[in-house]
Amino acid sequence: GGAGVTLACGTGACATAVGCALNKKTERAITVHLLGGDLYIEWDEKDNHIYMTGPAVEVYQGEIDIETITR
Repeated sequence: GGAGVTLACGTGACATAVGCALNKKTERAITVHLLGGDLYIEWDEKDNHIYMTGPAVEVYQGEIDIETITR
């Protein structure tokens, strides 16, 4: 289900990084390699926040007619 195959998923990359760190497979700061580019994920032990750094690009542009969808 979902959106199908995407070039990158920040939520999935963050969840994977935390899961790997909890299972002692990686450190709390890692680079996740995705088709759309690398994401640097850091799980901060002090505040329990997850920080993600990586590229962002526009992949779609379109228009919508509000009247059409509100009928």
